[in-house]
Amino acid sequence: MSDAHIAASLGRLAALATECTGLAPQLRRVADRYAGALRGGGTLYFCGNGGSAADAQHAAAEYVVRYRATRRPLAAVALTTDSSILTAAGNDLGFEQIFARQIEALCRQGDLLVLHSTSGRSPNLLAAARAARARGVATVAFLGRGGPLATEVDDAVLVPSDETGHVQLLHLALEHLVVELVEAALLEAP
Repeated sequence: MSDAHIAASLGRLAALATECTGLAPQLRRVADRYAGALRGGGTLYFCGNGGSAADAQHAAAEYVVRYRATRRPLAAVALTTDSSILTAAGNDLGFEQIFARQIEALCRQGDLLVLHSTSGRSPNLLAAARAARARGVATVAFLGRGGPLATEVDDAVLVPSDETGHVQLLHLALEHLVVELVEAALLEAP
């Protein structure tokens, strides 16, 4: 890989990040959803596949442990972490049901489901969004250009790129902005 290739890739990422500055109002709205769920005693549930699963786990950790502020732990769960549930559901019900089954067991009104996907086409994430809707659980998705998942959720945060790595990098950066907003909102709350 040449220096020119590295520079070109970084240039595309920088341009994409600049394009995402228009997401500020939507990120505030999404952060309000997160904060509202937490204030009401709800739990944030995160899921995704592959690298997006890692992003989901990373995001959940920011709420349970801390991001910038030292504060009480906030209720957040990554639905990607229990290998027994994932493999049992995959084996017995099909991989499409690995998240939906957990949502049916765990999620309640007042919770929030956050889905991470670069394509927005994963059958298990589509099933998860539908299971959440059936339970009256609000949904947010961090997506690449969209895909069918964008129409299945309450808020779809779109990163306009087809480069998986760039989309995932920006999803994590955007989730960090959201947790900053959530911490500020909860610390300001009476």
